[in-house]
Amino acid sequence: MIPLNKQVPKPMMNYLPFLIIILAVGALFLWRQRSFAGADQVGTYLRQGARVIDVRNPEEYASGHLPGAVNVPLPELRSQISRQAPDKAQPLLLHCVSGVRSGMAKHTLEQLGYTRVLNLGSYGRAAKLLSR
Repeated sequence: MIPLNKQVPKPMMNYLPFLIIILAVGALFLWRQRSFAGADQVGTYLRQGARVIDVRNPEEYASGHLPGAVNVPLPELRSQISRQAPDKAQPLLLHCVSGVRSGMAKHTLEQLGYTRVLNLGSYGRAAKLLSR
């Protein structure tokens, strides 16, 4: 007989925090992948004269950038974008190192009234999408 003042160990409770973490990481991964542009969208925008915007800082851009990309660093986006893309209906393709800053830039541009903005994600992913 088990004394009333002792708890019976619950083996599944030991795994519950790990299960929650794994589910959260999986959900974050799926959400991030959904926020990036697909190859078909990118191809359509390129055929329509899209401008590629690199939102990394100038030092990152100087260390290597995609052909034809213009550098508009994220902190300067609000003040500089109208020089690079005065037409708010022009297709814009954004990228950075990981996709985080380009995601923030996409949100900013949509707030400014730009209607055709895609987040390519990371530099490597952008290079692959643009070389197709």
